[in-house]
Amino acid sequence: MRSKARVEVQRSFLMPTLREQLDPRQPLYQLAEKLPWGEFEEAFAGYYSADGRPAKAVRLMVGLLLLKQLHNLGDETVVAQWVQNPYWQFFCGLAEFQWSVPCDPSDLVYFRQRIGEEGVALIFAASAQLHGKKAQESEVVIDSTVQEKAVTYPTDTKLCRRIIERCWKLADRHEIKLRRRYRKAVRHSLLAQRWRQHPKRCKEARRGVRRLKTIAGRLVRELERKLPAEVRENQGENFARYRKVLAQKPKDSGKIYSLHEPHIYCVAKGKEHKKYEFGTKASLAMTKNGGVLVAAIAHPENSYDGHTLPEVLEQVEVVQGQRPKIAIVDRGYRGSKEVDGTEILTPNRPPKDQTPQESKAMRKRFRRRCAIEPTIAHLKSDFRMARNYLRGFAGDALNVLLAATAWNLRKWLRLLRRYIQFIRQLFTSLSPHPATSAERVFQERLDYSGK
Repeated sequence: MRSKARVEVQRSFLMPTLREQLDPRQPLYQLAEKLPWGEFEEAFAGYYSADGRPAKAVRLMVGLLLLKQLHNLGDETVVAQWVQNPYWQFFCGLAEFQWSVPCDPSDLVYFRQRIGEEGVALIFAASAQLHGKKAQESEVVIDSTVQEKAVTYPTDTKLCRRIIERCWKLADRHEIKLRRRYRKAVRHSLLAQRWRQHPKRCKEARRGVRRLKTIAGRLVRELERKLPAEVRENQGENFARYRKVLAQKPKDSGKIYSLHEPHIYCVAKGKEHKKYEFGTKASLAMTKNGGVLVAAIAHPENSYDGHTLPEVLEQVEVVQGQRPKIAIVDRGYRGSKEVDGTEILTPNRPPKDQTPQESKAMRKRFRRRCAIEPTIAHLKSDFRMARNYLRGFAGDALNVLLAATAWNLRKWLRLLRRYIQFIRQLFTSLSPHPATSAERVFQERLDYSGK
């Protein structure tokens, strides 16, 4: 093809800044002006060394994390779309429009690991404090849910197959010649699992599972004998995990459901469409009337809901700066009446001496408690909490906090958008000329730039 003529672009020192080009009424523009970026830079400065190659700006990395969670994108996607959106670049602190990607997608992984749960909790607290008095209410609503991990539904067949494949890869990596690889036997055992619920196939399927466990155990023991001492020591944790998986029974406690995420546990939900969920339990606290999330915590164990209240209320106190007086919960928290000075209200049969006014107030409170259920649904469908792809329990804690942060920011953006629409309608109804003085100046600047 014939080469195209080179387009002479404007020099950078003559190019207008993003602040001069963008619409200041745009909600993301206003959010960029409102967030305490200086506090983030000061708090995260201790995570960086004075020597070495200069790192990316803290505002850039924090902005990318927030944009990713707000728009339900992956690390690669948010970096690619950042180049196309000038408002995203202004939100991340850039003065001029850039044509290249801001960083490698893996830098977001390293940044999350660097600031950890403490750093993300600081960002979450700032998102709640944007709402002012709505985040300072003395009554909160608390509920728990399950944050599922990015794992397949665990079965003995899948776990045994994964152990065998890992053993094959480990032997090939270190040039270990296995006495037998059992490829044909593994293939036949896996084929036997098809239609395993059929009465004529169930016995063959059970034999196939026992065969897979035997083969996996043989490969693990052979590798432990033949691998060098240094490699065997490095793989000791994995080998111990393999042996536990092969020895565990259906009704054992503390089972391993995934080799790459061994910390997850099974939570029986009792739902018709999904009886079990595999991940970690998360607790959320929301202000009763404002609907602002003021606590988001992931729990390493499948604890009773009532035992998680002290940790949740402690985070609420950190975010609000005060201890909530009343916490409204569902019947899953039965048994807890008061936690460190906070009264716990659970739906229950009213006492006989309760007045009609008190009964009406209690019913109103418990009706408001239901508002946290759609909030949890939005966190899962819109803000990447339905399936967590971040690694380890640290990833679970970070993902819950980032999802709650995105909810608070989206709520603030919507309130601002409604306020702007109300102001426009008000001036339109009061004045024969729909454009206000600010809008007129803005339109004149657009006309001038167009000329």
